[in-house]
Amino acid sequence: MGGVTTPRLADIAAQASVSEATVSRVLNGKAGVAGSTRQRVLAALDVLGYERPVRLRRRSAGLVGLVIPELTNPIFPAFAQVIEQTLAGHGYTPVLCTEMPGGATEDELVEQLEERGVTGIVFLSGQHADTTADPTRYAELSARGVPFVLINGYSEHIRAPFVSPDDRAAARMAVRHLVALGHERIGLAVGPARYVPARRKAEGFVAALGAELGRSAEEAGDLVRHTLFTVEGGQVAAGALLDRGCTGIVCGSDLMALGAIREARRRGLQVPWDVSVVGFDDSPLIAFTDPPLTTVRQPVQAMATAAVGALLEEIEGNPVPPTEFVFQPDLVVRGSTAQPRQSN
Repeated sequence: MGGVTTPRLADIAAQASVSEATVSRVLNGKAGVAGSTRQRVLAALDVLGYERPVRLRRRSAGLVGLVIPELTNPIFPAFAQVIEQTLAGHGYTPVLCTEMPGGATEDELVEQLEERGVTGIVFLSGQHADTTADPTRYAELSARGVPFVLINGYSEHIRAPFVSPDDRAAARMAVRHLVALGHERIGLAVGPARYVPARRKAEGFVAALGAELGRSAEEAGDLVRHTLFTVEGGQVAAGALLDRGCTGIVCGSDLMALGAIREARRRGLQVPWDVSVVGFDDSPLIAFTDPPLTTVRQPVQAMATAAVGALLEEIEGNPVPPTEFVFQPDLVVRGSTAQPRQSN
């Protein structure tokens, strides 16, 4: 046992569903093989654990940085996976940089990426989403000739391509769903007001309560609780909203929704019969919670692919308009929402 075994043509041919002769032509770099067939053979090599011949190893087109806030919220790894796969598919090597409490800041991570000679950077839910942060850092980055694209968060003071979900529409979808079930007292648990996504969700929520239930902006605003985009933040916000008599709670993230469910149960309430909870993101595994979470799905695949596409255009010298590309979310109804008990 030991050492790298020599690839067996029969094994590779069977895995790729091609002839041994075709495998031989690919491995020896011969012409006369369709591109798609060649890719199947190379994929078979990878699946079977064989190393590709040196001549067939693709040289990296360059490094691309991906700066994300943290990895504990499952929506960030979901974005990272799609972004990294898409970059790799275009020949680029992704470099994942994570901001952690007490660790490197976004500015420090960018400095490290520039030292490594990255050809571009993708920012996900970074300082660009914080309305209190200084946007000149991005102008300076652009002046240094580093292309970049920004996901989840918009600022008119930054000239770059932005990719966002329609947060206002997400809140409207959630409110309409709860109203259709018979809820009349609905609250919003969302992150800090200084963040663009939280602010937009609050705006959509207030507008929806006005349109669906005739609530004034002041009345609706009283049913918004800004805390943290965490399980603990959701629990704190839900406590305040339950004290206000809410039977339906819209949350700014799936983690906050799990916190809201935790608080409801702490009080001896049943979800969804005593209180309905709606999340946001549709993070991986969220369908397997107890109860399965009704949530507004963030279109991760489409957003991540669009962000990488915009960045590659910038890298290749084809400027993309410095505008925001907005993607529509979808409501995914599961077991955490139902008619309020008094309406059954």
